[in-house]
Amino acid sequence: MNIKLTFFSFFLISFFSNAQQTLSVKGSKPFPATETYTFICEKYAFTGEIDVQIAKTDKGGILKLTIATSNDKVRIAGGVYVDLANADVIACTDKNMKEIQEGKTTSYYYFTPAEFVKLKKTDIKAIRFILTGNSNTFGNQTGYFTAVNKKNYFSTAFDQSKKSFDTAAAISHL
Repeated sequence: MNIKLTFFSFFLISFFSNAQQTLSVKGSKPFPATETYTFICEKYAFTGEIDVQIAKTDKGGILKLTIATSNDKVRIAGGVYVDLANADVIACTDKNMKEIQEGKTTSYYYFTPAEFVKLKKTDIKAIRFILTGNSNTFGNQTGYFTAVNKKNYFSTAFDQSKKSFDTAAAISHL
């Protein structure tokens, strides 16, 4: 009896630890997705961070970018460039898929099947994006920003752990 209880509890723990994230765009069916990564964006003074999530679709993939803003007029607009660790660049065009809620703006960009294969093989190094809207005194920053795949702002030279997210491995498991 004790062995069955131990086995059952191990099964439940492993099931919930392997539970996969999902992502849906404006009422679409949910797609399997990576965890939400928080990339560092040092030039963005409001928060210094942007949330990045990638999902696999039937026709490639989706990139979801979410950033906190000071007002609801600021948007992530225009094209986005995804810089890979092997110096390759994926250009994503703006399809005008945006959401605004709870002080955050979200934009969705689509990957072709060939681009999604590249993401499976190489980690994302950085994402370049544009914030547009009205900039006034004590308002939100606008302009061009780069979000870097880093887990922390600061680290020491003695820290031997990996300092970036392993995006390629997570995307290949989708």
